[in-house]
Amino acid sequence: MCEYCGCRSIELIGRFTEEHYSVIDRLGDLGRACSTGDLGAVGQAGVRLANLLWPHTKAEEVGLFHEMRKEEEYAPTIDALCAEHSSLDEQLERVIDGDLDEFPAFEKALRAHIDHEENGLFPAAAVGIDGPTWERINQLTHDFDHAEGIEHQHGEGGQGLGESAHAHEHH
Repeated sequence: MCEYCGCRSIELIGRFTEEHYSVIDRLGDLGRACSTGDLGAVGQAGVRLANLLWPHTKAEEVGLFHEMRKEEEYAPTIDALCAEHSSLDEQLERVIDGDLDEFPAFEKALRAHIDHEENGLFPAAAVGIDGPTWERINQLTHDFDHAEGIEHQHGEGGQGLGESAHAHEHH
């Protein structure tokens, strides 16, 4: 994950990057559960991952992605990242449902997706988005956090770190 361009100094991008670290940690837990073949452990680890991943991807989509899609040059990238979010959800559902052979493809896709954001979109956002647009992005994300019961901090920028209090049900 990128350490160099400085985009993490933007509070929301820093939040999303920290959430990526948590997602990768939970991905490791899921991989270890898959290696045991214990479907109960796989289901539990998968739901823990989903409970981080779903609010994270939706928060990206409602604020940052929503505003960046308005720019013609970013729209194809945003569309591709949203399609990756949907595909990742479907792959994770299959793993949670016991398709352990799906895990390697899911892991590869998730890591590639994070790379696309951290080494492509996030630096582009840091350079290409102006102050008023960041204010809109922060407000949209903040409103989403409130609507979904996602813990966050109030203060400068209106965005903080926090684990989701929202549990996403998987069937």
